[in-house]
Amino acid sequence: MVTGVAYVALEILQKRLMWVVGILTAAACAFSFGVQHVWASMGLNIYYLVMSVVGLVQWKKAEEQVGESEIHLKKIPGRVAIWSAVLFLLGSLGLIALLRATGGEAPELDGVATMLSVVATWWLAQSYLQQWLLWIVADVISTALCIATGQYWMAALYLVYVASAVYGYFHWKRRGKYVNLPQ
Repeated sequence: MVTGVAYVALEILQKRLMWVVGILTAAACAFSFGVQHVWASMGLNIYYLVMSVVGLVQWKKAEEQVGESEIHLKKIPGRVAIWSAVLFLLGSLGLIALLRATGGEAPELDGVATMLSVVATWWLAQSYLQQWLLWIVADVISTALCIATGQYWMAALYLVYVASAVYGYFHWKRRGKYVNLPQ
C-alpha cells in the first residue's frame, strides 16, 4: 500500500522515479491477486511491470524537451482514441468470457477494470492528460472488485487512487505543457 501511494504521488508530480516504484507495486499486487485467483488483475500487474520500462523511456524523451521540472503532455491523436476504444471493448468482452470460463472471481468487474487499466497505462506512458479520467473509472471499478473479493486493504488503496486521480487530472491540466514527440 505504501508503494502504491508513493507511485500516485510521483505520478501527479510526473517524476520518472514513479516507474521504478511501479515495479515494486506491480509485483506486490500481482502476487496478492494471484493468491485470490483474480487472474486478469494479476496479469494486469505483470503488464504494469513491462509498461514501466516504456514509461521511463517516453518520459525521458519528453523531459529532454521541456525539462525535468515541467509536466509534459501530448494530445491524443484520433486514431489512438479509436484504437483504444476498440481495444477496450473487444478486450473486455474477450476477457470477461475467459474469466467466466475459468471460474474467475467477479469476471465482469475484473475484465472491465483490467482493460480500462491497460488503456490508461498506455496513455500514462504517452503523457495524455485524459489518462486520469480513465483511471478514475478504473479505480472505482477496482474498488468494487476488491470489496467483492474480500480484499479490503486493496479496496482502501484504490479509494486513495480515485481521489489522487481526480487531483492529478486538475494538477496536470493546470501545470502541463504540451510537447511534440513521435507516437
